[in-house]
Amino acid sequence: MRYMATYDMMESMRNANQWLGATALSFSSYPIFSMTPNPAFQWIAAWGEVTERTFARMTVKPDWGIRTFTCEDGRDHLVSIDTVVKKPFGNLLHFAVPGRPAMKRKILLVAPMSGHYATLLRSTVKSLMVDCEVYITDWHNARDIPVSAGKFDVEDYTLYLADFMREMGPDSHVIAVCQPAPLALAAAAYLAEQDPDAQPASMTLIGGPVDPDASPTEVTDFGRRVTMGQLEQTMIQRVGFKYSGVGRMVYPGLLQLASFISMNSEMHSKAFSDQIAAVARGEDGDHDRHNRFYDEYLAVMDMPAEFYLSTVERIFKGLEVAKNEFTIEGRKVDMGKITNVAIMTVEGGKDDISAPGQCVAALDLCTGLPDAKKAQHLEPGAGHYGIFAGSSWRKNIRPLVLSFIDKNSGDAGTAKVKATPKAANKNAAA
Repeated sequence: MRYMATYDMMESMRNANQWLGATALSFSSYPIFSMTPNPAFQWIAAWGEVTERTFARMTVKPDWGIRTFTCEDGRDHLVSIDTVVKKPFGNLLHFAVPGRPAMKRKILLVAPMSGHYATLLRSTVKSLMVDCEVYITDWHNARDIPVSAGKFDVEDYTLYLADFMREMGPDSHVIAVCQPAPLALAAAAYLAEQDPDAQPASMTLIGGPVDPDASPTEVTDFGRRVTMGQLEQTMIQRVGFKYSGVGRMVYPGLLQLASFISMNSEMHSKAFSDQIAAVARGEDGDHDRHNRFYDEYLAVMDMPAEFYLSTVERIFKGLEVAKNEFTIEGRKVDMGKITNVAIMTVEGGKDDISAPGQCVAALDLCTGLPDAKKAQHLEPGAGHYGIFAGSSWRKNIRPLVLSFIDKNSGDAGTAKVKATPKAANKNAAA
């Protein structure tokens, strides 16, 4: 598998399917066929349209699509997406709203590097912009990073997060979603020893595998079943000649996408067959529910091979964070050194990626943190996506997180918190 030819073969297959879709759409839409009404041409055209769009989205980075924002003054303000820190493997972005007074809450949203772009958190960003200054980690597609930029593994990722936290300052609040939860915790512990004044005021960990063995899922079982040699031989490929990262070893986004789809193949098959039928009937739209979801879901990025392999080996197999044995450049990062960064964990009752128990394990690791600075919340009935971007996030979790942030800010209580009575009761219980 570890050859450019393999990578280019996958890209050729994707490109061929995109071409087949475009060809079917163009051929079946030829005006002369309208002289003989035949529903078969409508169905072929519909299949072609859906197929072309599906395979075309796989290599395109989605746009944030956040252009204006209505502030309390009732006016629409343009949103400026500014690069605050620029690095080879990822940038720190700020969603600035010119003309709006600076918000009291300053949030660093840590997006996962797990096959999708940071735009997966678009709705999370939009919901937080109402009350906060929002910053986000924007990880780069490994296929576009020249080999000369060097390696990037879990230690480098953690150091990136530490640098971003330094840039944000001690009055900031970190929200880590899914994959980066254990490494964000490690970054806070690293700063606690190396640069205490740069630690954030609080950290919220949402659905992350801090202790993957606490509640096994299909994802953790896979990590246990395969050996590192098998992973390296079957999952790692070398970027082909088409991209700037030619020669770089990566875990291709297309392979990751195949894994995602296989986990719920029946659901995805039905979604696409229903969409083809809707297109044939003329009931589709460029931004209908199907296209909104799959335009984001199908847009995948390659991960550096070192990052993917070290994540499996050290986070899932070795349980280095769960056992408080994680090291950076040979030096142990002790979670017990975190003494004044308030930590909250959020889990979904029906999360099949990071099941309940995996994320809350972070609280037990922070032995030096007072109980008053710890909080946890389990959202009943919520899946993995729902706890950071779905209705559960909007209705219950977001108000809880903002309340937790305000409680652990220097000017606690001065920012407006729009929490529902239900959410307030849950926060008190946590």
